[in-house]
Amino acid sequence: SNRLIKYFLAALTVPEEDLWVNLSPYEKDRIVPEAFGQTEMGRDLLAQDYILKQITASVIYPEGEVGKKFWDKVYAEAQSRYGTTDIPVDTFNKVWIVPEKATVYENSEAAFVVESRLKVMLEEDYLAISRQSTLTSDKIGSEIIREVVVPVLEKEVNEGRNFAVLRQVYSALILATWYKRKMKKSIL
Repeated sequence: SNRLIKYFLAALTVPEEDLWVNLSPYEKDRIVPEAFGQTEMGRDLLAQDYILKQITASVIYPEGEVGKKFWDKVYAEAQSRYGTTDIPVDTFNKVWIVPEKATVYENSEAAFVVESRLKVMLEEDYLAISRQSTLTSDKIGSEIIREVVVPVLEKEVNEGRNFAVLRQVYSALILATWYKRKMKKSIL
């Protein structure tokens, strides 16, 4: 409960635009905003991003169940498109976790998160949505990651024990947002 309170307080005080983490090996200077990185919430989200990267890599491991399915589809698609499987396939795809749904039940001055869901998507999909454009990628790896890997990651993020902390952070963010809106209405 102390950790959840700290998450809630961090969500109240850290500016919304600073509530992010990024462990991309290509952006070493853009890991976490300094003030957010000093909070328990920021540190815990960095740890969750690290776990996401580990799980993503393990899911596409060719000897695992999902990895075998993934690579079989990659090779089949390469053979279908290019007549060979001897082509480079880019399987490095940044995966994003973003809020998808949140429902808060209000009872007098109390609030309860009754439903929440996070969405897993490839960075190119997130950027396409945020720019309100359409996807133009014809990368075999991306297409099959969306089809085979993303649903596995999304299920783990929303139901698995590895991301329990992430779901707690999300609940704290939802409640902090509710609280800010409630306070804003009461002041106005």
